[in-house]
Amino acid sequence: MILHRRKLLTAGAGLMGTALLGGCDRFAGTETGQRTLKVGEDANAYVQRLLMSPATMAREFPASMISPWFKPNGTIDPPDRAYRALAAQKFSDFRLTVDGLVQTPLALSLADLRALPARTQVTRHDCVEGWSCIGQWSGVPLAEVLKKAGLKPQARYAVFHCADTLEYAGSQDGASLLRPGHPGAVRDAYIQLAAAEDWGGAPTATDAPKDDWGQGSPASEPEDKRIPIRYYESIDLYDAVNPQTILAYDLNGKPLPVSNGAPLRLRVERQLGYKQAKYVMRVEMVESLAGIGQGGGGYWEDRGYEWYAGI
Repeated sequence: MILHRRKLLTAGAGLMGTALLGGCDRFAGTETGQRTLKVGEDANAYVQRLLMSPATMAREFPASMISPWFKPNGTIDPPDRAYRALAAQKFSDFRLTVDGLVQTPLALSLADLRALPARTQVTRHDCVEGWSCIGQWSGVPLAEVLKKAGLKPQARYAVFHCADTLEYAGSQDGASLLRPGHPGAVRDAYIQLAAAEDWGGAPTATDAPKDDWGQGSPASEPEDKRIPIRYYESIDLYDAVNPQTILAYDLNGKPLPVSNGAPLRLRVERQLGYKQAKYVMRVEMVESLAGIGQGGGGYWEDRGYEWYAGI
């Protein structure tokens, strides 16, 4: 059995007593402690990769075990005007951008994606908050999309840029209406956003998708000087080519609901839930994660979570 680093730390703390656990917490807050924990994370990834091949798959379940309701996690209804305009048209104008270190940049509609080879899998979603659900996911293997684009030799990571804003930067007072401290706080942050009358409102006939993802022209509206920080996540090519790594467009035999990540959601089944990016708008192939966000490889990773969240 492969032990996750957090489980190892917890087991060690149990053996050495609560006093030592408090000391570990203080140590983890230091620069030296952060470097030490990073070494532990790298070791965890190394051991799991040593015991698995790129084709090793997570357990799949019979249809009889599908959960009656697949609990939404994190964002459940992105407030971004561009996203709401796309959703109002049932994503008929949606295009998945695939760019970066690729031979042929792509802009794929949902129809284009559904025309590619597909995979259906019944798997368990394990959330870092401690709950699990089993669902049937259908979508296009990421490997098929990358094969269609063609990778340049330097490509090492796939970065997923998403539609949901989790916080703002660049406001005059430096404040942010959104800044969730953990995945479960995202809904609360959106309630705060709505209460502040900054939800963006339902799309109207005059609203057009902004050009955040190269889709459409900016809508005519007052300039917002704040900079939206939208969800982002990444995996390396080892996981990108795994057969179970798919861009899912269906959940339990029906088009993916907005609350579960429509129009596309990443499924990388060998990792925890926060790696399963929702509202995927763009896949960017890069050589290094240093220029993505704060360099941690994902929104939550930049805030202390592990980049490799293997289970």
